[in-house]
Amino acid sequence: MLKKTTAILLTMLLIGSLVGCSQSTKDNSASVVSEQSLILSGDTTTESASGAENPFSSQQENDTSSTAPAESGRNANGFNPDGTSNGTSDNGNANGFKKNRGNRMTDENGNFTQPQMPTDENGNANGNMTPPQMPTDDNGNFTPPQMPTDENGNFTRPDMPTDGNFNGNNNAGSTTAAKATADTLDASDLFSKRDLEQTADTTDAKTIQAANGKTETITEAGVYVLSGTAQNFTVRIEADKEAKVQLVLDGLNVTNENFPVIYVVSADKVFVTTTNSENNLSVTGTFTADGDTNTDAVIFSKDDIVFNGTGSLTITSAQGNGISGKDDIKFTGGTYNITSKLDSVEANDSIAVYAGNFTINSSKDAFHSEDGDDDTTGYVYMLDGTFNIKASSDSIQATTLVQIDGGTFTLTSSEGIEATYVRINGGTINITASDDGINAAYKSRSYTTPTIEINDGNLTIVMGQGDTDAIDANGNIVVNGGTINITAQMSSFDYDGTAQYNGGTIIINGQQVDSIPQSMMGGRGGMGGGMRGRF
Repeated sequence: MLKKTTAILLTMLLIGSLVGCSQSTKDNSASVVSEQSLILSGDTTTESASGAENPFSSQQENDTSSTAPAESGRNANGFNPDGTSNGTSDNGNANGFKKNRGNRMTDENGNFTQPQMPTDENGNANGNMTPPQMPTDDNGNFTPPQMPTDENGNFTRPDMPTDGNFNGNNNAGSTTAAKATADTLDASDLFSKRDLEQTADTTDAKTIQAANGKTETITEAGVYVLSGTAQNFTVRIEADKEAKVQLVLDGLNVTNENFPVIYVVSADKVFVTTTNSENNLSVTGTFTADGDTNTDAVIFSKDDIVFNGTGSLTITSAQGNGISGKDDIKFTGGTYNITSKLDSVEANDSIAVYAGNFTINSSKDAFHSEDGDDDTTGYVYMLDGTFNIKASSDSIQATTLVQIDGGTFTLTSSEGIEATYVRINGGTINITASDDGINAAYKSRSYTTPTIEINDGNLTIVMGQGDTDAIDANGNIVVNGGTINITAQMSSFDYDGTAQYNGGTIIINGQQVDSIPQSMMGGRGGMGGGMRGRF
């Protein structure tokens, strides 16, 4: 009986001891969890030891993936409540981390590995983490990043860089809204009365005789008559921004080795007017720079320049451009024979032709209008004139718009006419091309969609062999009138968007058609949607 009683008492004592131990463990665990929760979550206004607001407190509060139940007197990461490491977790893994806790980083053995934190220049030899550098003012206070706003303080979306093929592509810094249709250019808005005058008033003109190795500098507005024959002779115009300078070429013949014959540094506008005479200007070598200015043409102008007159001007550029203008170039009369290694006539802002006779032989483009820093400028407008062009690349190229209202064109080149928007309102245009006859491509964000619009005129296009397109739009084609006569072995029309045939006559390989043809063959070039057509 005594032995039985003793056994019962020992059993009760053992049960009591186990219950007490379990309760103690629970209390200790709860205390650790509570303390750990305070450490990890905290309030967003908790200050660091230095008294500054902790910029990471809100991040820790929302980072639920970093918290886990504490076990056996350790917090979730295997550390003691006082911050010291226990060395291992319950399962004995190094660094005190447990295996496979949810979606965590592990090593090849499945053990949780601590994420790499930014360190100081000593590589955290003391285990101190260096937080990311935050933007601060001169007093060390955190400053939020500045957001782009308009003049009214409203948030504006930053311009995004594009590859030039995105519909409605943007350049940084521009707020120009893209248009579906190009504005129609009007000659009355483009040419002044003096632009159209073909003879100069020489009553008070000054006379300049060309001389070998001489630079004649013009600094004042006025009319200057140039004549004579010389080598390495340059007329340099460096006048006030309000000054209008007129150069009258009266039998001027100059051959330079490496510098422009006419060099406009500054002026409001310069007129180059030919008398009833022949004038020949040429540069035989590679152009040399003038300080930061890369002079690259026989006639080089940083400001507006107008060509007119009743005589002829022959320009030969063995290694560069024939005429370069950093603003607008205009022709209103005269006869021009241009041979160039690069572009024959090149302008940043625009090329506008009111009238004139042009014979051009270019190893690059004949007429080229483009500003490399701004794709909303660079157009070509032609009202009238006679054009006989042979070009290795394009006969007429512009970044934004090519508009032809009239004239007679014989164009032989890789591509006849190219721009983002091509509008033909009239004229007789004959194109022989080895790539595209007329091409509308993504060059400018000014227009939502590259478009070829034909309203009138007589257009004849003969295409070479190979993968060629007579009329190629990386967007839309609209035919409202005129006569289009195409000879093409491969493709007459190629478009990525839509094609509208509202009027006019279309003849393809001798056969008149009643719609702009489209084929299941698809087509090449350009991005975009919609039904593509080739015939």
